Amino acid sequence: MKATEIERKFLVRSDSWRARASISHVLQQGYLSRGENPVRVRLIDGRSACLTIKFHTMGLAKDEYEYEIPVEEARDLLLHATGHVIEKTRYRVLHEGRNWEVDVFAGAYEGLTLAEIEIASEEDLPALPQWLGREVTGNKRYSNRAMAAASYKPPLIASGRTGAAASHL
Repeated sequence: MKATEIERKFLVRSDSWRARASISHVLQQGYLSRGENPVRVRLIDGRSACLTIKFHTMGLAKDEYEYEIPVEEARDLLLHATGHVIEKTRYRVLHEGRNWEVDVFAGAYEGLTLAEIEIASEEDLPALPQWLGREVTGNKRYSNRAMAAASYKPPLIASGRTGAAASHL
């Protein structure tokens, strides 16, 4: 299914968001192409999977085509991913009537926590929670695709310091 995605992304500076977290999913995702239009495979809780193709359009907008695929095929495709397979737990956090997604990374990026919100337009200015840190929208170092493609394993991050990985990327 086609959708247009516009999102803003932030580092997370504290764990106070956890009190408002509702739904969580464990995600494994890998990229099958490193080109300008990435193809991503994602395994969700080991029970469902999808294949996504993104095309950059104007500004922050991206056209996104996402299709459900069989779990076993997703597992096979992850074996063919280029670079690292990203591991994270995604939480939904409600703040002033808007859903934020907070990603707590594991594996190679353990210690990194990012929050993102999908917005209707680039002029949409949602209320920002106090637990957000620096905005990293558009900073390629914090894109999942760039993290997966990194040719090195980043240094381990001290536990208990969310967002601490920022200085290591």
